Amino acid sequence: MARSIKKVMEGGSVYHMMLDPRDGRTVYASAPMGSEPWGPGIYRGRAGEEPKATRAAPKFKEGSDLSVSRIWHIEPGPSKAPDTIYAGVEPAALFRSDDRGDTWHDVDALNYHPTRKEWQPGGGGLCLHSVLLDPRNARHLIVGISAVGAFETRDGGGSWTTENRGVRAGFLPNEYPEWGQCVHKLAWDASGDGSLFQQNHCGTYHRGPDGGAWTEVTKGLPSDFGFPIAAHPRQKHTAFVAPLVGAGNRVFPKGQMAVWKTTNSGKAWRRMTKGLPGPGAYLGVLREGMAVDAADPIGVYVGTNTGQLFASRDEGESWKMISDFLPPIFSVTAGIAQ
Repeated sequence: MARSIKKVMEGGSVYHMMLDPRDGRTVYASAPMGSEPWGPGIYRGRAGEEPKATRAAPKFKEGSDLSVSRIWHIEPGPSKAPDTIYAGVEPAALFRSDDRGDTWHDVDALNYHPTRKEWQPGGGGLCLHSVLLDPRNARHLIVGISAVGAFETRDGGGSWTTENRGVRAGFLPNEYPEWGQCVHKLAWDASGDGSLFQQNHCGTYHRGPDGGAWTEVTKGLPSDFGFPIAAHPRQKHTAFVAPLVGAGNRVFPKGQMAVWKTTNSGKAWRRMTKGLPGPGAYLGVLREGMAVDAADPIGVYVGTNTGQLFASRDEGESWKMISDFLPPIFSVTAGIAQ
């Protein structure tokens, strides 16, 4: 599949690619349709097949004066709806397809939210990049938007609330606004009770099972800035992050690539560097550049903006570079092919 995708999307920026866990065979990817001026599209295929563009791409309603410029994230729908997928796009919006990407529904209540006129882009644009679907309740979704914050629906998208209490926006005069935070990535805690992890422009956070305010858990990390966060698929309260120096210098501190792990919801962090390059390795990791698989022990994978892919087969204790001289790695996804 990787060779087929390379052939079809050669020269384009693939912002996200994922293996659908519901069948273990279908791959979805977002990339420009031929070349950037034609706009973004979604490609679908199976292992060993050449992926093809779906019949349609996400599109705003006529008269909205909005046009999709990039597709940042593709998320599988509930297990009981194998043809449903979601797409997060730029300018920030969420779309749903119930036929594997051939037609799309505009999620109006979010995409035309009353606060939208005041939304501002982050450094990468006004992008909806995180889409979390509650495995216990298909009507419960949480999305992350840069630089607006987290929004949550518990009625299948009919209404949305801002969920940013306790999250800093250190670049604003009011550091704790209702919205305006630059969330970088969201991930479910494997506790199974609705708890969440967040990597933000201004810190790392955890939110408990009952929702409400976020708790900052940056203490113990070398900085409050980073892009990806990946949660263990089975071990509760466990996640991995890759902190960078800061917004103005998006490389690993002291030139040492490191992945940090918590097993207690961020109360303590442990630095892991065995097999990773440095000092003198001034590289970074983008928001979709970290993934975990479901093996036992789990594998952890990190791709860099300088084209190296690292893998750990022992939950981060040791690392090995498994590919080099790639273009900048925008997306890393791990799955079990069937």
